Amino acid sequence: MTSALFVVSEEGYWGEECVEPLTTLEDAGIDVTVATPTGGEPVIDEGSADPEEVGEETAERVREVDENHPKLNNPIPLARATPGEHDVVVFPGGHGTEWDITQDRHARQLLLDAVAGDEGLALVVCHAVGILGFTREADGSYLVKDREVTGFPNAWEEDIVDEFDRLPDGRKLPYWVEDEVKAVGGEWDAELDADTSVKVDGDLITARGPASSAAAARTLLDELGE
Repeated sequence: MTSALFVVSEEGYWGEECVEPLTTLEDAGIDVTVATPTGGEPVIDEGSADPEEVGEETAERVREVDENHPKLNNPIPLARATPGEHDVVVFPGGHGTEWDITQDRHARQLLLDAVAGDEGLALVVCHAVGILGFTREADGSYLVKDREVTGFPNAWEEDIVDEFDRLPDGRKLPYWVEDEVKAVGGEWDAELDADTSVKVDGDLITARGPASSAAAARTLLDELGE
């Protein structure tokens, strides 16, 4: 059976970016495992379950999955996830990923193995794309160098943080995803004029944000041959 590992933040994941790929893959018969940095339950970004921000239907759906999904509520620690054990590794986004997922050496190794190996795929969504700014191959080169990628753009970040890079909840954003990825050689194009943005470069799939989650899930199934 095809298997997928979801690497989810304990500092705030964006509901739709996790729920859409998670349920789509499960509906296709793919076996899913969820991992978080410590093995604690992932924490949803409350904004992604706010009807005023995402609409009542999306808010209700992501809240139901967040509260009741057996795998999402029983994750394994990232250190227990074996690189190469799964056919695909999925990194949902959310600002919270900047504090835990992108800085986790086990997460980076899982990504590196999925993309650089002979087999495997990785889907990285929205703010989780920032992990590409910190993931190096054995020779020191960056995994994303010369790869075509999309992700959460500066143009959108400007509308969220204040002049001191503080989020509405008061946390200071450590970095901006677009800046970090471009700085290490990623070929960045968030396709701001398009409704959705999903890029496939070899075994690496990236998606821009929540509205691209469904398209990313479909693209992932296509790449898996499911």
